Amino acid sequence: MSDVTIIGAGVAGLWAARACLAQGLRPRLVDRKGPPGPHGCSWWAGGMLAPFCEGALSEPAVVTHGRRAAALWGEVTEVTHRGTLVLAPERDRAELQRFAARTEGHSDCDAEAIAACEPDLAGRHRRGLFFAEEAHLNPRQALHDLSQTLIAQGVKVETTALTPSEVTGPVIDCRGMVARDALPGLRAVRGEMILLRAPEITLTRPIRLLHPRHPLYVVPRGQGIYMLGATQIESASRSGMTARSALELLSAAYALDSRFAEGEIIEMGADLRPAFADNLPGIVQRGAVLHLNGLFRHGFLMAPALAEQAAGFLATAITGDLFRED
Repeated sequence: MSDVTIIGAGVAGLWAARACLAQGLRPRLVDRKGPPGPHGCSWWAGGMLAPFCEGALSEPAVVTHGRRAAALWGEVTEVTHRGTLVLAPERDRAELQRFAARTEGHSDCDAEAIAACEPDLAGRHRRGLFFAEEAHLNPRQALHDLSQTLIAQGVKVETTALTPSEVTGPVIDCRGMVARDALPGLRAVRGEMILLRAPEITLTRPIRLLHPRHPLYVVPRGQGIYMLGATQIESASRSGMTARSALELLSAAYALDSRFAEGEIIEMGADLRPAFADNLPGIVQRGAVLHLNGLFRHGFLMAPALAEQAAGFLATAITGDLFRED
């Protein structure tokens, strides 16, 4: 017996199940493709818990709710608290100034401070910003660990094809782009990433390299492996990574540290991020169905807050600020 059916076992669905359990609600968690894996866009995430950096181009709610994400994730998986370093080539100094003006929670870095943060970048960059409160995690490990905490409480992902109309009772719909027919305002934003092994480089925190056309972030995954991401293309294509995107990401990584040129490419991937027009994740209520969607590039940052508000509504009928007008 269950109190609520959750459809979709990506980062939003897993957190919805955890939040429901916290409210004393028994969830049934189903996904037509089973537990988290390469079939879901959560698999291809960067894993940056960076609310201040994301605030440069996001609504204030992303910063407000995102600031809690690292602590919540820390309850279920390993979270690395080493901040974020934002850099820009000297020719793009204006990009760094604009980024600083649009964000908070940072301190200015000169070449000496950059070298103190990341010795491998010594002498390579002259100016930067350091966001000390930000964190990062390994998304695939985090999805596994979150799944295990649910299994320990008796909630396993059922590999079942199910739509909200086939369910009697409350539903939390976390199907991402699959729910596009039910959410006409949802659009696809394509993102691509590269996993690169470069053991001669040692970076300990996410690095964002600003560029007017090809911004880059590099996230350390341990054992000399780095995630390079990510393109942001208004496209619904599910094809593999394009040569152009690969060249842009690798060229930007080379600009950060020329030694990335000798790195070994171990994986390339692409998927579609669901987004609303304002790029703000939200909850849309339609009768007994709560749609948790539009996570855009904020999946790991915003899923815990969305899940809390959805589960809280089912338990108390009180809506939160992440509920959207239909």
